[in-house]
Amino acid sequence: MRADLQLALHPLELLRSAGLRLGLIYAVLFCLSALVLSAFLWWSTAGLLDRQTDAAINADAQGLLERFVEGPEALVETIQERLAANVDDDAIYLFTDALMRPIAGNLERWPRVITNNVEWAEIPIDRAGVRGLARIRNFVLPGGFHLLVGRDVQARAELRRIITNALFWVPVIVVVFGLAGALAVRGLFRLTIADVAAAANAFSRGDLTRRVRTSGIGDEFDRLAQEINTMLDRVTALMDGVRQVSNAIAHDLRTPITRARARLEDAASSARNEDDLRAAIERAEADLDGIVAVFQALLRISEIEAGSRRSAFTRFDLGPLLSDMAELYTAAAEENGQALEQDVPPILPAFGDRDMLQQAVANLLDNALKFSPPGSTIRLFARTAGGRLEIGVSDQGPGIPPEDRGRATERFFRGESARNTPGSGLGLALVQAVAALHGGVLRLEGNDPGLKAVIALPAPSVASAPLPSA
Repeated sequence: MRADLQLALHPLELLRSAGLRLGLIYAVLFCLSALVLSAFLWWSTAGLLDRQTDAAINADAQGLLERFVEGPEALVETIQERLAANVDDDAIYLFTDALMRPIAGNLERWPRVITNNVEWAEIPIDRAGVRGLARIRNFVLPGGFHLLVGRDVQARAELRRIITNALFWVPVIVVVFGLAGALAVRGLFRLTIADVAAAANAFSRGDLTRRVRTSGIGDEFDRLAQEINTMLDRVTALMDGVRQVSNAIAHDLRTPITRARARLEDAASSARNEDDLRAAIERAEADLDGIVAVFQALLRISEIEAGSRRSAFTRFDLGPLLSDMAELYTAAAEENGQALEQDVPPILPAFGDRDMLQQAVANLLDNALKFSPPGSTIRLFARTAGGRLEIGVSDQGPGIPPEDRGRATERFFRGESARNTPGSGLGLALVQAVAALHGGVLRLEGNDPGLKAVIALPAPSVASAPLPSA
């Protein structure tokens, strides 16, 4: 209400209104189209009457001129015949001699306004005491004779006046309805924008649940509202993620920081010699290195999610890379009493960042080694199927319950089976970020027992040049 009052009090603010501008544009276009239509209607009605009258006069005059060639007497006879046959009593004829004395016709005298230089004229006439309006054409004939041929257009003039008056009021009516439509358009525009502004204002004040209302019609305003709501949902999800990350950092890093501080305090107060002090410092350094590693992992995930590494994408052969990783992790698996199998084709074209894909697969292998019991088998596989490139690692560990798989890629999330296992809960989050950067997804599936983690990426174009083997 206050905003409306301010607009009413300040005309300049009213002129700045986008809704008013759109409404005025609508009104102007509406008025122009109505005026064009009115002009066409006048041309096709009143103008048509005038054209029909002129055509009838010309046709009538042509016949009379042809009769005049036979002699003045023939013309007089023809005029009398046509006057007798004129049922509508609208024909006008006057045939005079060189002194303008009437010879034949239904006009008593030659009109003063018509001279030899006037060919067409529309003049008032008086026939048998009745005033009328006639449209007349003047002909100067050989021998000094003069001929007037015309039609009484009083009735047509009255009809034309009625049509003209009606069309004169059309612009007034059009302007009134155009302004009404402009105000309606402005009101609709302001209503929609006001809802968007209210949602944005509430969102900026902390109400993350407020959304733009939709009418359900599916028009442009609804699509705009849906896009804005999608953006607000994304912002809400990001803010929730930031909040969760902040809480996780505060919770997960408090313990190692407190532990490092306690060890340094204990060493400062109870260390008996230099070796005890050095050992305490080394343990504190290890805790701090773990904290630094967590922050480095967070920064790397943020860098990957920002897409800043896409410029380093290139085509390469993923097969030799996976084989080298399998060979490297086989030794680590044997130390834990585990077996590592691989099912990787010798040539596997891929497109992306080689180092990031290597780190993502390394994270999956690290998790598999960490959670698999001795005597179990870990499998690394890769294949191309259905236009997708799939890289996966399966293990025989405790796995992830189905209800937790949706949150397993969240930062710092650790399920019940991983509570007592060393780690920061960022491994799968990084793998998910790498997969998303490459246009793919990370699927977590059951392995009965264990977990199967699959990175599904778009396969490179088959038409590309063949890759050299490593």
